[in-house]
Amino acid sequence: MTIRLGDIAPDFQQASSVGPIQFHEWLGDQWGVLFSHPADYTPVCTTELGLTAKLKDEFAKRGVKAIALSVDPVESHHGWIKDINETQNTVVNFPILADADRKVSELYDLIHPNASETLTVRSLFVIDPNKKVRLIITYPASTGRNFNEILRVIDSLQLTDSHKVATPANWQDGDEVVIVPSLKDEAEIAKRFPKGYRAVKPYLRLTPQPNR
Repeated sequence: MTIRLGDIAPDFQQASSVGPIQFHEWLGDQWGVLFSHPADYTPVCTTELGLTAKLKDEFAKRGVKAIALSVDPVESHHGWIKDINETQNTVVNFPILADADRKVSELYDLIHPNASETLTVRSLFVIDPNKKVRLIITYPASTGRNFNEILRVIDSLQLTDSHKVATPANWQDGDEVVIVPSLKDEAEIAKRFPKGYRAVKPYLRLTPQPNR
């Protein structure tokens, strides 16, 4: 199954390190980050899961729940979590799906035969409260994920969902944003953006971040 931006994230029930999870029910009305790992006891993934645990408060203040996936069974996950806690000086505080039957991996197209016939690629999905997929990133096995970038994209998605703006290249929370080109009415612009804007070009109008 191929998943594209805007698709409804497939629901599933699967075992995990914290017990069985019905995915949509588990998400509730929050945002979600689902990210996959080739196998337990892999070095790059150990650092990623440790960092995700340390970012618990950052995810929480954005209303985001994190959930990982590996194709190894629950018993293996429990042993790996002990290693993660020890080596990364943290406590894993989110579920790790035990996708031993590859059910979720197939639903989310995580098995890429040219990379591996059996192990999942390292993909990440950001899912909004309506269960729509809003971001998909697939990393090579040798490169750890940039979780600062993932948080940055979530900030952008949540901002642009609430205001008629887009975020420019390298945008960080608090920077200027772009007024969407479809917004033409000056009275509405003045109401939405009381701090004003500057028009670099008619189609490129920058304004202070409206929720700041």
